Order: sequence, then structure tokens, then C-alpha cells
Amino acid sequence: MSKRYRFFIILATVAIAFAFLYPTLRWYFMVPKEDQTLALGSREQIKSYANRKAQADIKELKELAKSGGDVPQRLNFLIKTAKENYKLAKLPAPKKWDARAVLAAFAGEKEALDAIESKYRDEILSLKDLHQSAVQLGLDLSGGMSVVIQANLDSLKERLGRDLTDADKEDAMNRALEVLNSRIDKFGLTEPVIRRQGNDQIYVEIPGAADPERINSIIMGKGRLAFHIVDDEATTAFRAYYREHPSDTFDGEGNLLNPSVIPADTVVRGLYSKDKYGLDTFTDYIVIKKEVGLDGNHIKNALVDKDQITGRPEVTFLLDTEGGDLFYKLTSANVGKSLAIVLDDKVKSYARIQEPIRDSVRLTGFGADEANNIALILRTAALPVDLEVVNQQAIGASLGEDTIRQGLNALLGGLAAVMIFMIIYYKGAGINAMIAQILNLYLMFSVLSAFNLTLTLPSIAGFILTIGMAVDANVIVFERIKEELRLGKSRKAAIDAGFDKAFWAIMDSNITTFIAALFLSQLGTGPIQGFAVSLAIGVISSVFTALFVSRLIFDFGTDVLKQKSVSISWRIK
Repeated sequence: MSKRYRFFIILATVAIAFAFLYPTLRWYFMVPKEDQTLALGSREQIKSYANRKAQADIKELKELAKSGGDVPQRLNFLIKTAKENYKLAKLPAPKKWDARAVLAAFAGEKEALDAIESKYRDEILSLKDLHQSAVQLGLDLSGGMSVVIQANLDSLKERLGRDLTDADKEDAMNRALEVLNSRIDKFGLTEPVIRRQGNDQIYVEIPGAADPERINSIIMGKGRLAFHIVDDEATTAFRAYYREHPSDTFDGEGNLLNPSVIPADTVVRGLYSKDKYGLDTFTDYIVIKKEVGLDGNHIKNALVDKDQITGRPEVTFLLDTEGGDLFYKLTSANVGKSLAIVLDDKVKSYARIQEPIRDSVRLTGFGADEANNIALILRTAALPVDLEVVNQQAIGASLGEDTIRQGLNALLGGLAAVMIFMIIYYKGAGINAMIAQILNLYLMFSVLSAFNLTLTLPSIAGFILTIGMAVDANVIVFERIKEELRLGKSRKAAIDAGFDKAFWAIMDSNITTFIAALFLSQLGTGPIQGFAVSLAIGVISSVFTALFVSRLIFDFGTDVLKQKSVSISWRIK
């Protein structure tokens, strides 16, 4: 491969790595702490904050409009919207865009309020997305969440229709642990602690500034997906009845006060859709048949795709043989009727059955996050026992800031010590090794960011070990080059021979280390897994920098700077 191609490959690698690392750099170094706190709050908190701020801004604008004041700088975005509104209405633009002119551009106070709230909402939700793309700090570095979950064994007893034996309880708890492990790992939350606590509780620790809503959707999502036929006539009649009796249709627990308003074989459920904050919002009531047309336990696999026409997320899943037959019979017998998709007693969407469906089903009407959650829950199967959160709290970093600082100092100190030694012992070639080491760390952190991995103290230990291993490759190459120079070879010949002869020695040692790290990452858990993953990443990046980048630096000195000798030893001139 020519030197030009190698140079472009390195530039492309550095650029791609920066693109992966940028969300982490931006989140931890460019986003103010108060904005981070807002972004890490629940969506309900974000909605309340945005609405509260918008209300205050509207009040301020109205006061300024009365006094003829200017629009505050933080609300200058309203001027652009106001100009567009004037243009659409074909009205002459005012000479001065003060608070009165801006408010006059909106159809009413509600429209202006929505515009301001949208600005706050979009900014905070974009920061929330940014946090998900950044490297997460482990429980030992930044704390996280601890959740105590109670298993409702009484519900399992009712489901089975008999008293539970000790074997039943043990099997239910073990299966619940297995499902929770699968859900949390597949959702990208690395290094969780999930263990039994007593006979009927599960303790979960999740590192990083976790979103409580996101965690609860994983832990508490029962995956109770079912298909029910919609009673269209009963739905129309009930909605008319509810409009006339809005205050005396349901009791305090949501039960019908007059059950006769719907047929005996039906039940009323709420129809929900996602609002602009991604929250479930009640839209209407719908009457569905009590009998389950198809249970979600027949689902074999579930994937998230995009509708080819609308581009909206949809969940596509496959049914087993029995489920396919049942669903075919259900849809064949009800062509022309509506089919409701009910998840955990909420009607997520419903559609008219146009033709019989057998084993491949598409669910629509979800946001991207919810579609991923639903697919995840369906893939990992329904929980064998109902779970309830009895305690949920944020926990601080277990090691403390002093220990964190010591770990980072060890990493930087080790790197500095290695660099100083290499420069003193190998002179100019040591600078070459120093550049490779810096790039090596840069690539390792970018890989962490690219795969949303969690950084823990064992991960830092893996990085420190990688520094020593990476410099070993440089030492092997440099010593080989020195041997070739002692034989009287020229700079170019010595460098070529040094890298060629050192190649397999470096590859053999790193391949064996990578295999060991691979087994540790698969068989180990918690801190062991974090150490193994960082070590595996470091092995790959160190080989690239030692053999690819370092070689190009030497060739640059030979071909571009026209150097005739190699500054690599105090005894070789």
C-alpha cells in the first residue's frame, strides 16, 4: 500500500473517531451543568419545565408589549417566526420588531406559547439524545440508580390456579432474573448489578445518570401484548354517552358506574398516542371484546423497521406456527372489522382488517424509543411473574472523587512516564512512539463513545495496561531497526526490515492477549467484563498505531524530510 493511501486512511480514521467522540466531549465539557440536570430529568419534568418557562416568557412579553419594549435576546427566535407569519398573511412587515409587533404576528396567545414551549422542548430533548450518545460513567465513577423490585407471587398463583411450590417460586424468580438481565444488557446498559434479595425480591444497580422512565419501561414492561376485536358500534355509542355524562361515567378507580352502557362481552380501554414529549397521552375511549384474539406469547421475534411510505417506526414480529394459525382464523373471521393492539391494558393503535394475516404482523403508531422498547420486551418474552418497584433511589459514586482522581492521575502519569522513558532512551524515535500512544488513547475513547460503553475504574485499569502493551510493540520494532542499522543498512532499508521482522512477533503476542480478553468479556461479569472490553479495544488500537501510524511517521521523515539517519540510539549515529 502506498504511503499516500496510508496517510488518507489515518486521516479518515482520526476524523471518524472524532465524530464518534464528539458527543462525549460536548456532553461533558460543553453542556452547562444546569442543562445536564434538565436533560437527565424525566419527560414529565421536562414538560413541566418547558411549560413553566413558556408561561413566564409570555407574561414578560405581554408586559413589554404594553410598554413598547423590545423582545428579550433569548426570545429573538420569535422574530423569525413572526416574519414568516406576516409573509403568509400577506401583511406589511412593521418597521420595528418590538414585543408588540411580535405578539401581533401570532393568531393568539396560545400559538405564541406553543412556539416558545417548542423551543425549550426541542433544546432539552436534543440534549437528552446527546447524553445517550456519550460515554456513560460506571456506578463506581458517577453513581447511578438502585432499584428494589418485589415479585408478586400471588398473581402467579392466580395465573396457575393452584398453590405455589418452592420449586415454582424458585423457577419464577430465576426466570425473572434471566429476563431482566437480557433486557438490560440488550438495551445498551452495561455492567449492571442484578441479584436476588431474599425469597421474592430482586436488587438492580444501573450505572450512570440513568433515566428513571427508561429504566422502568425495561424493568416493569410486562410485554402483555394482545390483539382484541373492536366493537365499533359499542365504541360510537359509548363515546356519545361519555360526552353527556363526563363526570359520572367512571368511579375513582376507573370502573364503569353503569356497566350496561356497553355489551357484556366487551370492556372499555383508553386509546393512547405519543405527545411531542414522547409521553403517553390519552386521546379517547375505545370498546373492545374481552376475549383475547391472540396472546403475545406466540411471538417468536420482533424487529423495528420504518414504514416505506410515512417513514414512521413500526414493530414487525413473527408468530409461531400455533399463533399464525390462530391469527389467520381471527383475521379471516373479522375482515372489515377493526383490530386493537393492546399493550399492558393500553390501546396503542387499531386498524381495520383488510385481509387475513398469518404469521407476519406489523404494529404502527409508536415513536422510535417506544418501538425499540416494545420490540425489546417482546423479544425477551413476558416476565413469568408480575414485578413491582418498592424502592428506587439515586446512589452516589462508591469510590469517591479522590479515588477517581487517583485513577485518572495513574493513567496520565503512566502515559507521561512511558513517553519520557521512550524519548530519553530512543531519542527521536521516542517522539514517534509518543505520537502513537496519544493517538492510541484517542482511538480507545472514541470506540467507547461509538458503542455507548460504560467507563469504570476497571476500564481505566485496562487502558493503563494497554499503554504498557502498546509501547512493547514500539520497543520490538525499534530494537529490530537498531539491529539492521548495526549491519550497515541505510535508513529506509533498516526501517523496512525492522517493521517486517517485528510484524509477526507483535501480532502473535497481541492476538493471544485479544483472545484472553475476548473470553474474559464473555465469561466474566461486572468489573471483570469492563476490564476485558477496554483491554480488547486497546489491543486493536495499539496494533494499528504501532504498525501503521508509526511506520508512516518514519516514512514521512525518509521521503518528505529526506532524512538519511535514524535518531534511535545514543550509540548508533
